[in-house]
Amino acid sequence: MKSRTLVTTLWLLLASASVTLGHHPGVDLDEMMGSAEKFFQVIDEPVAPPFELADAEGKVVRLSDFSGKIVVLYFFFASCTDLCPIHSEVIADIQRKINIGPMKDMVQFLAITTDPSKDTPEVLKTYGALHGLDASNWMFLTTAPGQSEDTTRKLSEAYKVRFEALEDDQQMHGAVTHVIDRGGPFAAKIHGLRFDPMNMVLYINGLSNNVQKSRREQPGWWERLKTILE
Repeated sequence: MKSRTLVTTLWLLLASASVTLGHHPGVDLDEMMGSAEKFFQVIDEPVAPPFELADAEGKVVRLSDFSGKIVVLYFFFASCTDLCPIHSEVIADIQRKINIGPMKDMVQFLAITTDPSKDTPEVLKTYGALHGLDASNWMFLTTAPGQSEDTTRKLSEAYKVRFEALEDDQQMHGAVTHVIDRGGPFAAKIHGLRFDPMNMVLYINGLSNNVQKSRREQPGWWERLKTILE
């Protein structure tokens, strides 16, 4: 209950801040995140690479289906023995922090498998439960009927992440978390797993509240808000 109250307070503090015109949150939010996380990369492109895939039940899903939400997206495969389980648990931690406050309905988490032939609906459901993922705003995506098996690997390359097959049924790859703003702009990505999940929560919260340059009038706001939850 205490954690829920603190996150709600955080959200309200951000929501009550002054906002200037324009959809992109502006340089200040990017600069704050960049100063907090050295592997944060601003993308700020008009659109993220689009896709048409299928969820674990076979229903067709498009990126545009989530245009009204902030999308947190990453690639993985369930049999991965290296980065993927850790990556999934880091994102699950971010999801838990977001879902105990009003942001829950504003953010959609997407995990796209690069091993569709092995990652069946049953495998994905088991994987989600194992790593603490909340299906209310988390979705696994795979290839749609009729698509080639390498569709999602090609999509990962469009997002500048390569998954290369190895001899032991593993895939060599990096860990990158992508953030797509409401309306489809590709906002940013963070490379690797050595980052503070709370900084990602603050960044997503800033996007959800359209934080702008007015933050300069509030020095230390990032640190103060982060302290609320520590």
